[in-house]
Amino acid sequence: MHITLHKATEADAELIHEYQVAAFKPLLNKYQDMTSNPANEPLSRTIDRINRTDGGFYRILTEGQFTGAICLFSKEPDVYWISPIFIHPAHQGKGIAQQALKLAENMFPDVRIWRLATLREEKGNCHLYEKIGYQLTGKIQTLNEQATVIYYEKRI
Repeated sequence: MHITLHKATEADAELIHEYQVAAFKPLLNKYQDMTSNPANEPLSRTIDRINRTDGGFYRILTEGQFTGAICLFSKEPDVYWISPIFIHPAHQGKGIAQQALKLAENMFPDVRIWRLATLREEKGNCHLYEKIGYQLTGKIQTLNEQATVIYYEKRI
């Protein structure tokens, strides 16, 4: 399976937002996190991410077809954050996210630390990140009675 990442532009915003909502809506319904779940974000937030001066959104293409997106940005030298990454539900479970993460790391060889956050309750996501070398930092944030955010990092 051939996966590529392409820098998104504002012309991609509506489709990225549509896929983001589709990918995160089940988690919104399950955990009722109305404040931080990406399915609840307006289109303007997607546009803001696309136009970040310290990074931006990248379209994930699988065999040339848009299947998801990843937002990468730097808060400090040599440290990049991944937030969010998502694959449309019709394409999940095929290893696309894993390959996209590896591609992102290879695109920025000077980055020494990669960071991301996910829900502790989503064991599949945790397994994915741990499988490719991300380690828990110990930082935890309770969202509500049902959902807890945990933080990961990978040192290169």
